[in-house]
Amino acid sequence: MPIATPEVYNEMLDRAKAGKFAYPAINVTSSQTLHAALRGFAEAESDGIIQISTGGAEFLGGQHNKDMVTGAVALAEFAHIVAAKYDITVALHTDHCPKDKLDGYVRPLLEISAERVSRGVNPLFQSHMWDGSAETLADNLSIAQELLAKAAAAKIILEVEITPTGGEEDGVSHEINDELYTSVDDAIRTAEALGLGEKGRYLLAASFGNVHGVYKPGNVVLRPELLKDLQAGVAEKYGKASPFDFVFHGGSGSSAEEIATAIENGVVKMNLDTDTQYAFTRPVADHMFKNYDGVLKVDGEVGKKSTYDPRTWGKLAEAGMAQRVAEACAALRSAGQKLK
Repeated sequence: MPIATPEVYNEMLDRAKAGKFAYPAINVTSSQTLHAALRGFAEAESDGIIQISTGGAEFLGGQHNKDMVTGAVALAEFAHIVAAKYDITVALHTDHCPKDKLDGYVRPLLEISAERVSRGVNPLFQSHMWDGSAETLADNLSIAQELLAKAAAAKIILEVEITPTGGEEDGVSHEINDELYTSVDDAIRTAEALGLGEKGRYLLAASFGNVHGVYKPGNVVLRPELLKDLQAGVAEKYGKASPFDFVFHGGSGSSAEEIATAIENGVVKMNLDTDTQYAFTRPVADHMFKNYDGVLKVDGEVGKKSTYDPRTWGKLAEAGMAQRVAEACAALRSAGQKLK
């Protein structure tokens, strides 16, 4: 059962929270990057999360049509087949989806899973993300209520982002400033609108200075201790200890101390994209530079087929990204924690 059922996905998240570890959530854009993520999880003996952003789904849909739903469904179906050969369990997730892309991405995918569940089949994806961080909190939570109801009916977990993450990802961008910190009032309003599990399970991407991409030291001030305040503020009002399952966005480049503090305060999922993109591309660049005369037909020569064969440099790319995924598992304490 390498692709988690709804019940197993819930168990994975519960185990992470109780055991004070988190799952790397790895963005993929191809069958190669999917295999790299699966390989990294397997080599670390860690379960994990595979995710597809709107841009990733559009790329997967092919540059002729650029259809996000086609791309996401195709890779998910592919993952259900190839993941069976890996001795770990993974959940499939869709990453950042803003308001203007809901009708072309998350809503159709929810309908596909709802139809599957009506036939007694598990949903295609185990969770979807609604990124309403560019909207007012009231509008954000109103849409989240609608999506949470549909997700719960399809046995899917919803991820919500209630306040901005800095930087840019797939066309959604926010400045790096003091607004990148979720308040206790924001968290209470979220609990009031979405409940604390009784209306459906959700993951909460709260902001504590998170920024997409990697920045030089001093440009970003993370305050993962803020998550403890959010947990305490809502717990005081509702009487439920540690009520939120948090998501750490903009995880690439974070320090071990920042990651550890975030996990201690309820983070169960951390997104990685920038670091794994670089880890995938770096070995390819190395190969191309070292084999310049082979990968190109220079000065009328014929080149060397074994060097420009995509399988040659593709294997190097997979290995590089898999290593970075395994490193993330160690940093997040999920290594060696796979379901038996």
